[in-house]
Amino acid sequence: MSGTDKRNTIAAGPRRSERLIALFIVAFLLFNYPLLSLFAGDTLVFGIPLLYLYLFVTWGVVIGLTGWILGRRSRG
Repeated sequence: MSGTDKRNTIAAGPRRSERLIALFIVAFLLFNYPLLSLFAGDTLVFGIPLLYLYLFVTWGVVIGLTGWILGRRSRG
């Protein structure tokens, strides 16, 4: 590994951590009461209650973003 590669690898750690922390905060807000109450009605989308659809789609997006953040490799 050359010096440039080491610096890119070291710099990727804090950025990755910052992105994961930001994703945690966004996910916390998405799954918190005030926003969930917007979807807690009797509305059905394709026969699925809107709240359940919101929860599972949002959960899938958060998992996907987590995988994308952790799966990225530093390019040099």
